This record gives sequence, structure tokens and C-alpha cells, in this order.
Amino acid sequence: MSKNADEVKAKLDQLRCHFTWELLVEDTELPDLETRILDQIDFLDTKYNAGIHNLLAYVKHLVGQNQEALGSLQEAEGLIQQERAAQSDVRLLVTWGNYAWLYYHMGRPEEAQAYLDKVENTCKEFGAPSRYRMECPQMDCEEGWALLKCGEKNYERAKACFEKALAVDPENPEFSTGYAITTYRLDVFNKATQVSEAFCLQPLKKAIRLNPEDAYIKALLALKLQDIGQEAEGEKHIEEALTNTSSQTYVFRYAAKFYRRKGSLDKALQLSKMALRATPSSAFLHHQIGLCYRAKMIEIKRAANWQPRGPIKEHSDKMVRMAISHFQFALEQKPTFEVAYIHLASMYIEADDYGRAEDTYQRAFCLKSLEEEKLQKIHFHYGQFQEFQKKSEVNAIIHYLKAVKIEKASLSRDKSMNSLEKLALRKLHRNASDVESLSILGFIYKVKGEMNKALEYYERALRLAADFGNSETQSLAVEI
Repeated sequence: MSKNADEVKAKLDQLRCHFTWELLVEDTELPDLETRILDQIDFLDTKYNAGIHNLLAYVKHLVGQNQEALGSLQEAEGLIQQERAAQSDVRLLVTWGNYAWLYYHMGRPEEAQAYLDKVENTCKEFGAPSRYRMECPQMDCEEGWALLKCGEKNYERAKACFEKALAVDPENPEFSTGYAITTYRLDVFNKATQVSEAFCLQPLKKAIRLNPEDAYIKALLALKLQDIGQEAEGEKHIEEALTNTSSQTYVFRYAAKFYRRKGSLDKALQLSKMALRATPSSAFLHHQIGLCYRAKMIEIKRAANWQPRGPIKEHSDKMVRMAISHFQFALEQKPTFEVAYIHLASMYIEADDYGRAEDTYQRAFCLKSLEEEKLQKIHFHYGQFQEFQKKSEVNAIIHYLKAVKIEKASLSRDKSMNSLEKLALRKLHRNASDVESLSILGFIYKVKGEMNKALEYYERALRLAADFGNSETQSLAVEI
């Protein structure tokens, strides 16, 4: 590399733009990310659209389409210049930074330098202490939007960006919107269902006050109210959002989710299909539709006392097939959609196709960098599959134990612990000298903090192991 290119690279590293923000996106997530970006450009009504074109340019670069990336940057530049705001030059810094990086990657350092010069001049104009880096709330906001769009691994950092921007300008409608959406996503991610835990309620209400026409935010507030048991209040917001033509495709999506959770499955399917007409490749929508068909299957089976026959069974089987096709499509679009693997496997089990269920679980286990809670969930459901369908207590125990040994507190961990306890007690009932079951019960009570009970079971296990004179059995009793 030439000395000139090395000098350019040293300057590029100082920029604040998509190339330096360390956006965590796996290669397998790029097609779905691009689909979601294009959907947002087409169907989300927002005054803040330049950033999404910048992100699209970065994704185009990642998939090797640098020429198309330049086109997206031109779109972003045009939108910012239309704003004619006093701060528009500051907003252009991100786009110029992306241009500079893109030209550098295309082997055109002179053009990269030309954009670096633009950044330097603007930084100088605004009195920034750094030649190529501007610290200001607009830049924090741009970084926040980019992180937010790139998925849950980036949410905490997105929240910090919007918090930093709001600290400078607390009543800014755009910063408030970004912060509200991020806290909503984090609440969903952290399964916050208590009023005390629902951190996003106040940010959502503030964002609506500052953006009264934003139907998208109203739909999110409705879902959060439903989460915390205020469904009737939530439905008012959903109905209000549905009367607004703003961001209609997105409102249909979230309204469909609201009505599915309420049990109004036909209404949920109708709204989902309306949204699907506009965004046929949405992994989120196909997953939601699959969940509707799964819920319909459960309704049919429950009404038939879990033993449907004749035409009723045919109808139930059709719902299973419909759910499978939508879950499959969702996973084709987004191969990292962890929970969709669990739902797809559960439908294969309903269809008595244990081979495909097994394959689906194995694909889920192969996913890279799974969050602890999601891994626990996969281990729990796979343990259930092994216990009840494959009739393998040995494999079920292995996977329940794996879920429990991941120390993150979660519903899946609690369920795994209960399943493990029941299984160990059942085995012990069959054979009071089962050292493994005694050890498992000792382990469970230790995890629960009931140390006296834990010691009692561990001691029984060790005594039996000593009686058998089996060192392997002794080590198992201690190890679990």
C-alpha cells in the first residue's frame, strides 16, 4: 500500500460513520437487514430518512456492491441538502465519511481525500477540537439509528447514543423517537412484563407527545400496554394508529401482533396479510403468520379435547402445514431467527416428522454467538423433544442440565429445572439407588439455594457410590 493510502487510512479511522461504528452484523443476517432497510425506505413515514440510505450504502459495500453503495450515498446527500437546516452540514459528515471510506475501499484514495477535506473544513467551521471528528448530538443520533437497525446485539449501545443526544437536547422529537424505540426493543428483549420493569412506557409517551402524528410509536405503546396487562388501554392506541395512514404497513404488522396475542386470530391474519402484500419478504411477518396458524391448531385441538378426528383433524393438520411453510420462509429470509427454529421444530413434532424436528434443532444449535437466554430456550425445548417424543431420558437430562448450568435467570432455566426435578424423582421412584438422580436433585436444590436439602441428596449419592465402590459414579455424584 502506498504511503498516501496509509495516510488516508489513518485519517479515515478518526471519522464517525458506518465504517467506524463497529455495527455487529453476521454475514447470514445481511439479506434480511437489506430487506428491512428497503422496507423502511418504502413504507416507514419519517422525517429522518437520510440515515437509512447511509446504512443501505454500508450494507451494499459489505455484499460487494460498491457502485450501488455510491448511489445510496447520493440519495442520502440529496435528502440532507433538502432539509436546509442549520445543522445539515453536520448531518452530511456521516455521508461524507462513508464516501471517503467507500472510495478508499475502491482503491481511489484521491477521491477519499477529497471527502476527508470536506469533513475537515466542516469540523473547523463548527470549532471541533478534532480535525476529522465531530462530537455533537446529531452524530450520536445517527449512530444510534444505525445500531438500532442492526439488531439486538447493538441495542445497548444504541440506547447510550440516544441518551447522550437527549442529554444535550431533551425535547428533540427525533432523539426522543429513537430512544423510545430502542427502550421498547430492549424491554421486549429483556421480557419486561411488569409495570415496574417496563422502562419504555415513559419514553414512548414522551415520543408521542413530541410526534403526535407518528402512528408507528402509538402501535408500540399499545403492545407494551398489552404486555403489562393494560390491553383495553392498548387497544385504544391500536385503533387510533389504524385510522392514520402514516407508516401503515408497519402499523398493520404491530396491530396483527396485538390481535394475535389477544386471541383475535382471524383479525390478526387479515392485518398480517395486508402488510405482507407490501412487504412479501418480511421474516417478522411470516413468523407472525406462522404463530397465528399454530394458535389456530391449538384452538382446534383444545375444542376436540386434544383428540381431533375426521374433518376436524384434517383442518388441524392443514393449520400445521400452513405454520410450517411460513416458519420455513422466515428462516430462509433470516437464518439467525433463533425462536423461529423452536416454533418450526414444534410444528414438525405436531406433524409426527421427528427427523425434520431433529434437523431443525441441530441447525439452531449451530447458530453462532447465541445469547445465553436463547441457548437455554433451545436446550429446554430440545430436552422436551427428547423426553416426550424420542423417549430418551438420558438425552433429556443432558439438555435440561445444559440449560440450568447457563446461570442467566430466565423462564427457560426455571422450566428446565422443574423438568429435571420431575425426571430425577420419577427415575428415583423406579430405582431408589439411582446415584445420578440423587446427584441431580442435590444439584437442583443447590441452585435453588436450599443447601440442607442439597447436602442430604449429595450425601446419599456419595454413600451409594461408595457402596458400589465405583469411582466413576462417585465423581458423577460430586460433579453434578
